[in-house]
Amino acid sequence: MQKKEAYNVAVVGATGAVGRTMIATLEERKFPVAELRLLASSRSAGSELPFHGKPVTVQELKNDSFQDIDIALFSAGASTSRQFGPKAVEVGCVVIDNSSAFRMEPGIPLVVPEVNPDAIGSEPGIIANPNCSTIQMVVALKPLHDRFRVRRVIVSTYQSVSGSGQKAIDELTHQSKSALNCEPLVKNVYPHQIAFNCLPHIDTFLDNGYTKEEMKMVNETRKIMGDDSIHVTPTTVRVPVMYSHSESIYVETDEEIDVAEVRRVLSAFPGVSVVDAPEKNEYPLAIDAAGRDEVMVGRIRKDLANPKALNLWVVADNLRKGAALNAVQIAEALIR
Repeated sequence: MQKKEAYNVAVVGATGAVGRTMIATLEERKFPVAELRLLASSRSAGSELPFHGKPVTVQELKNDSFQDIDIALFSAGASTSRQFGPKAVEVGCVVIDNSSAFRMEPGIPLVVPEVNPDAIGSEPGIIANPNCSTIQMVVALKPLHDRFRVRRVIVSTYQSVSGSGQKAIDELTHQSKSALNCEPLVKNVYPHQIAFNCLPHIDTFLDNGYTKEEMKMVNETRKIMGDDSIHVTPTTVRVPVMYSHSESIYVETDEEIDVAEVRRVLSAFPGVSVVDAPEKNEYPLAIDAAGRDEVMVGRIRKDLANPKALNLWVVADNLRKGAALNAVQIAEALIR
C-alpha cells in the first residue's frame, strides 16, 4: 500500500455493534483518517454517527461504494463480505474482513497482529479477521508456544451475547426483566432462554458433533499459529453476560511447565495483561475486560497430573480485541 499522511477508510456494517466499535477505535487510536465513509443497508442509510465530534452520514452499501477508498473494514456478515469484498479489491481497496467468509481461504492471510503480523504480506487484497474466541486464545498461546511449544489445547468458552449482535443484547435484557417480573419470556435469537441460563450451542452443529464455532477455533488456531500439529478440542458456550468472552484453557507442551516462567513470558507479551493474585480474589473478570483492549490472563496453575501442562483463565472484550480492535490493529500494521 502506498504510504500516505492519511487514508480514506470505509466501515461496512457501520451501525452494528462491531461497526460502531470500529468507528470508536479508529478515533481512540488516532488512526490517520482523511475521509471516513460509513456504509450499511438501505434501512440505516441517512442516519448519522459521530466521529471526532462531528456527525457522519451513513450511506447505503452499493457496488460503487469503494471508489477512492484505501482501507475498508467489513463487519456486516459473510454474505455481504463475499458480495462486496471482491468489488472493493477490484478498485484498489484493501479489505479487512471480520466475517467468516475468507478466513480459511488459501492465500488469504488470517491475522492477529501480536501473533503473526508477517502474514499480511506486501500487497494484500483481503485480510481476514479471526473469530473472536480464537483471537483471545491465540494471544495467550503464542508466548507459551514460543517458549514451551504447545502440543494440545482443551478449551471451554463462556461467550457473551454481544457476540450475536445487538438483537441478542436486547433479548437478554428483556428476558431478564421478564423473568424477574414473573412474565412470559420471548425467544427470537437463541433456541432456548438465555437469561439465567447457559447454552452449549453456538452456531450450527456439524456431522462430527461439534459446532461451526468450535471448528473455527480448531482450524483458525492452526492457521494463525502456523502449526497444524497443535490439537485443539473446544466446547463453546453462550452465557448470560453482555460483553466479554471468558475461556478456560488447558495447555499441554513439549517442555515441563514452570509457572513463574509462564507469568514472565505472558507479562512481557504485547496485548496481554496478567491478573493473577487469587489470594486477593484478583483474576480476570468479564466486567473488568469490557471496554479494555488487553487480553487478560489469570488462574495460572500447573496441571495436577501432567508436569507438561497448565490451566489458564483468559478473558477479553469480544467487540474490541475480538473484532474491532484487531481489525484496526491490522490496518495499523498495514500502513506501517
